[in-house]
Amino acid sequence: MIRPSIRFTSAVALVALSLSMTQAFAQTEVPAAPVAPAPATAPVFPKPDPANFTATTPTKETVSSFLSASWGYDDSRIWQVQAILKTPVEGVAKVVVLVGDKTGKEKPAVLQFYAMADGKHIITSDQIVEFGANPFADSRAKLQEHANGPYRGAAPKDLELVEFADFQCPHCKEAQANMDKLAVDFPKARIVFENDPLASIHPQSVNAASYGVCVASLGGSTAFFQFAAAVFDGQDGLATSDGAALTLNSAATKAGLDPAKVATCAATPATKSSVDASVKLAGDLGVTQVPMLFINGRQVPANVPYETLKKIVEYQAKMDGVAL
Repeated sequence: MIRPSIRFTSAVALVALSLSMTQAFAQTEVPAAPVAPAPATAPVFPKPDPANFTATTPTKETVSSFLSASWGYDDSRIWQVQAILKTPVEGVAKVVVLVGDKTGKEKPAVLQFYAMADGKHIITSDQIVEFGANPFADSRAKLQEHANGPYRGAAPKDLELVEFADFQCPHCKEAQANMDKLAVDFPKARIVFENDPLASIHPQSVNAASYGVCVASLGGSTAFFQFAAAVFDGQDGLATSDGAALTLNSAATKAGLDPAKVATCAATPATKSSVDASVKLAGDLGVTQVPMLFINGRQVPANVPYETLKKIVEYQAKMDGVAL
């Protein structure tokens, strides 16, 4: 679910670009293929003209490494850096990439973006995206330091999957099937839950998040995930304040806790500060919609088809030298 007040940055743009060739997503930087029949063989890109490489940074190698980090999980995706051009702004370069797929089912498309002078960001469409040969490193470090929510799986953070979700969001409920499968398929992963309630459209989401914080505090991570499963299962009950009270108290009971103690804890300033910190972390990372999953810092919608999500986890783990 997309946040009505869009935050400053988003790192899902390039993931969405690759995924958009098989399904519709909210953000797409490559034009949709026309209705005309697609070619039957892999595209042959025109040879780049050396005259179109007028900027000294980024290098062609850096751009290629960035695209490999972003798209390498997709065996069918191919690309070619066609131009890296100076612009009137010192240190800012325009990059042009041709994109296609090996099967020839998709018509080749053009991706254009602007590489910033800091060497760490690009602007593509209306998005600011992390850039470089290892574009997810900063987000990964930030999450390792600040993603302190309840977790399941392994304690080490070598492979850390951090989900930002809203208990009242229907798409977040749907994504829990993916999260449960990830827990089974990647037992060495640390799977963290972080609250990102969309209070303006989900009036009970902050209350549910507060209950979750207290369940984790009073009962630990195991109790939290029992509570979370019960809340998502009974999500329709969050539609009203009375229904929310019944749903949240019932979920706390199913997690083995006294609902009165959880409710008292949920009303404290300390609990509010905890929820606020999680929301701020999401904002700092550029989360603009939920459910969102960070895979060692790599931002991917948590409700993409599971096989795609699994491939991305496997690829990111390989890039980071993590044995599965």
